Amino acid sequence: MRTRRESPAAAEPAPSRPPGPWSDSLGVAGARAGQLLLIGAVVGVVVWLLLRVTLVVIAVLVALILASALSPLVRWLVAKGWPPVAATLAAFLALTVLLVGVVGGVVMAIRNEWSTLVASAEQGWEELLSWIVSGPVPVDPALIDDATEQITDLVASGDFAGNLASSTLVGLTAATEVLTGMVLVIVLLFFFLKDGTKIWNFFLRWFHGETRAKLAETADRSSAVLGGYVRGTATVALVDAALIGIGLAIIGVPLTVPLAVIVFIGAFIPVVGATLAGILAAAVTLVTMGPLEALIVVIIVVGVNQLEGNLLQPVVMGRTLSLHPLIVLLALTIGTILGGIFGAVLAVPYTAMAWTVVQIWTDRYQAGPDPVLGDDPLEPKDRAANKATVAQRWKYRRMRRQRPGDSLGAVGSDTPEPPPPTGTPWTLPAASTPSR
Repeated sequence: MRTRRESPAAAEPAPSRPPGPWSDSLGVAGARAGQLLLIGAVVGVVVWLLLRVTLVVIAVLVALILASALSPLVRWLVAKGWPPVAATLAAFLALTVLLVGVVGGVVMAIRNEWSTLVASAEQGWEELLSWIVSGPVPVDPALIDDATEQITDLVASGDFAGNLASSTLVGLTAATEVLTGMVLVIVLLFFFLKDGTKIWNFFLRWFHGETRAKLAETADRSSAVLGGYVRGTATVALVDAALIGIGLAIIGVPLTVPLAVIVFIGAFIPVVGATLAGILAAAVTLVTMGPLEALIVVIIVVGVNQLEGNLLQPVVMGRTLSLHPLIVLLALTIGTILGGIFGAVLAVPYTAMAWTVVQIWTDRYQAGPDPVLGDDPLEPKDRAANKATVAQRWKYRRMRRQRPGDSLGAVGSDTPEPPPPTGTPWTLPAASTPSR
């Protein structure tokens, strides 16, 4: 009768833990709880520090997402023979002309149509009140007059004036912070566009092998997600603003250009931005023209939103986000709570970037169908590993096969490293063959 031979490692008994208060299951649970509390304390301190420098954090995030959107233009100009500084300044000039043109057009449109808007609003308000009084559900005119009188008294009261003065001071402080943030964003954006590759290459030189390859892939995928989101959203927003603006112009709604610009800006806030912009356009139409025209505006906004969701978003945005709508809604809510309007705009693209980074740095996810779980909820085209180009994959492979070079300094050698024995510097080292 043959017996199975056990390996020496399997025959050795497992080392037992020394007796003590931390050796039982309760002690292990307590140790883990202490570790979790320590990690939570460190995370809390980091979040607290970031909240103290919110202005700097937001400026860095805005500059990064703008640099990701403009970097293809800068690289294209550099490939055409432009100096890096000239290419960066050209991208800056294009962005400045776009922003100044949009803001100037909005201001001029409001200034030219303000008197018409006020007169139309007064007339529309009177028509709306008469419609409410004589509508299917009659309302006592005295209630409306009392509410209007209370609002008038509140505006004329001293408390309102004091609150207005306090709000003015707060507004001046906020305006100063916004101006400071804008200057910081401009400076950061310039250096990100001009020296972004050098900055990241300096960072990568502290790592080697698999870590360097994953960091390089993280930068490439993050830049693709952020830049693709901005460019795709801008394209969708431009189409939405053009279609809704044409509809408003045909109806004859005042302030068509400012409302179209608001639609364009609102498209950068997923889920709720387009809805809020449509409500504002319908409200202006209701006050200035009447309920029938407002209903037509609502139909136009709903139709454009359906066109955006069913055609423009899948075609233009493509594989940029790869996020479930529930994750988008949660990210939008958390971003709005933490960062206000800036948080609402930045939450979704940075959440998509975080999901991409998680896919790069972990290999625990089981891709493909499972006999128990069924089909994979994540489609292959949405995985970060399938979004790299051939050139990028070759770069990551070379990074994984690189060997750390000799470091120069107090203990380093100043003798230059000899060239490789065979091939060119672009030749990958040959795979070793195991001996028989």
